Amino acid sequence: MSSAVLPDIQMVRHWLSQVPDPEIPVISLTDLGIIRDVEWQGDTLVVTVTPTYSGCPATTVINLDIETALRAKGIEKLRLERQLSPPWTTDWITAEGREKLRAYGIAPPVDGTAADGRLAGRVARLAGTSNLVIACPRCGSTKTEKVSQFGSTPCKASYRCTDCLEPFDYFKCI
Repeated sequence: MSSAVLPDIQMVRHWLSQVPDPEIPVISLTDLGIIRDVEWQGDTLVVTVTPTYSGCPATTVINLDIETALRAKGIEKLRLERQLSPPWTTDWITAEGREKLRAYGIAPPVDGTAADGRLAGRVARLAGTSNLVIACPRCGSTKTEKVSQFGSTPCKASYRCTDCLEPFDYFKCI
């Protein structure tokens, strides 16, 4: 691709908004908030990615999916950069992404509960002793209970609704 026809950043971001998360395919990488930056450095497209956590098993697949999607659009010179600081937080999930999670049957993280530097609140959340109210994504009831701190992927916990009796995942606050 010659520099005369390099796509603008908005177009590249649009293309990236079509790339699904490999573990939760209903949400895109941009909705998840892990695409930190997209910029042209000369004729090389640089995409900066912050994984949901440093040991995320899907990181390699995510990078491959980004590369595959952009190469399919004609991007020849591409560099993916991993940025771990500041660490990803569930606060970066877009409103659209939260709604997509809910519609898919995963309770999205409760607004404002992501790690914010207040150690006591974070310890309580991680220990499962906080009084966080998680609404059932199926019926909307707040009468839910944690079944396990560990769900179908490391970033989710297992819950059950005591009204509709359905199990569901909760996307943990990080």
